Amino acid sequence: MIGTLLNGRFRLDDKLGAGGMSTVYRAFDETLERWVAIKLMHREYSSVPDQLERFRREARSAASLSHPHIVTVIDAGEDDGHPFIVLEYVEGETLKECIHRVGPLAAAEAVAYAIEIGRALEAAHGARLVHRDIKPQNVLIDPAGRAKVTDFGIARSLEGDGMTQAGRVLGTTDYVSPEQALGEPVTEQSDIYSLGICLYEMLSGEAPFGGDTHVAVAMKHVREPMPDIRAQRPELSAALAAVVERSTAKERDHRYATVGQMVDELEEVLAIEAARSGEVTGEATSVLQGLPQGHGEVAPGRLRHPRRLLALVLAGLVAGAVAVVVLSGRVEQGRTGSANPPGEPQLDRVALSGDAIDDFDPAPGDGTESSESVGNVIDENPSTVWDTETYQFQFGDPDQKQGVGLTVDAGEPIAARRLDVVTSTPGWDAEVYGADEVPDSIEGWGEPIGAENDLEEEEAIDLDTGDEAYSQYLLWITSLPEGGRAEIAELTLRR
Repeated sequence: MIGTLLNGRFRLDDKLGAGGMSTVYRAFDETLERWVAIKLMHREYSSVPDQLERFRREARSAASLSHPHIVTVIDAGEDDGHPFIVLEYVEGETLKECIHRVGPLAAAEAVAYAIEIGRALEAAHGARLVHRDIKPQNVLIDPAGRAKVTDFGIARSLEGDGMTQAGRVLGTTDYVSPEQALGEPVTEQSDIYSLGICLYEMLSGEAPFGGDTHVAVAMKHVREPMPDIRAQRPELSAALAAVVERSTAKERDHRYATVGQMVDELEEVLAIEAARSGEVTGEATSVLQGLPQGHGEVAPGRLRHPRRLLALVLAGLVAGAVAVVVLSGRVEQGRTGSANPPGEPQLDRVALSGDAIDDFDPAPGDGTESSESVGNVIDENPSTVWDTETYQFQFGDPDQKQGVGLTVDAGEPIAARRLDVVTSTPGWDAEVYGADEVPDSIEGWGEPIGAENDLEEEEAIDLDTGDEAYSQYLLWITSLPEGGRAEIAELTLRR
């Protein structure tokens, strides 16, 4: 077929790939003098009415969409009994090839690609189309590093019954949703599940389930729990792990209702991962800088607004020069200024020993809560964290535990004034207690000496000990953020 001229216009130049019913070629459009991709249906299928209609439907489905992260359909036609679709030619590699080449992707880069795929699905779902075959093989990475979704060959309109027969499974089983595997009707949430599996693979380097047959893999999506991504990548934030977990929930009631909800959370997660790493590269940089107003504020300003940073640096240099002149003048005139601003004296940080932190999970809990990582909250490294387990219920629900927490051993009785908390999973509630010894139950701590609802990324919880001195303090988490898991990067006790 190489060298064939289709409809006197498109000359096939190179084979790019092949599927069950079609082959994709790079071709040269001799009329407009540009490269395109040609998806040419195999001749043996062109005489099968259902297959021919499916092929034509792909052209109609994708042609109805116009989005920077969807491969554009340019034209469609037929040459000597060969139906074909003319597509935008994307020079680069598939996301699958990228994962094979580099292995697990950096967290921010994986999240950025998931955001772009999610935005493409938002456009499709807005047009009442479900892709039904989201997988890394159907995502192209262009030379600029942007992700583009392609292959709407089994996309289905939500407006009608479509062509799929009851009980028939469509979609690649490595990424198939449980409802697709069972032959049940698909919705936007089926694409959300597949995107969650893609995100897992980008982070881990491999799909979560394997098997000897396609059916075996599909049934694992139905029956087996998703592996915990942080078992393979413990450095990932709890917020990112929560997105993977929620998007791949077996029951649709526990999954994101819309892909827009997932994208919103991914945008916040991108900012969190950027803040944790201190730098981003590749497509994550572009996506981070293009986040909507109000999203990603936790990310360092130098990453979100590099031009603004340059302006601030220049302004700082100018201001510094002015300050030197002013201060020099004051010294010459024999005047001095106060080194401390007016107001209350600064609180002192309590020096803690390396084993000052312990987890607190009284009955009906199992007595331990990520005890191996409690020291991370006082290691002065915000990229290491302690976190709770992931809960499917909210603390305080009937017959459920009331909370979990961390105890802080001050080393001696002190009247603490404040507890500073740094978290990358804001939105949880907490109380602070004081005691001479760690009791066995939350009731044994008495009344709280401080509390804060809907914690922000950096929160200062004021404490009122009533002039009482305590050697033990408890940060008690009373409600969880969205995703069911709270994460603490740093704790600082002050007096």
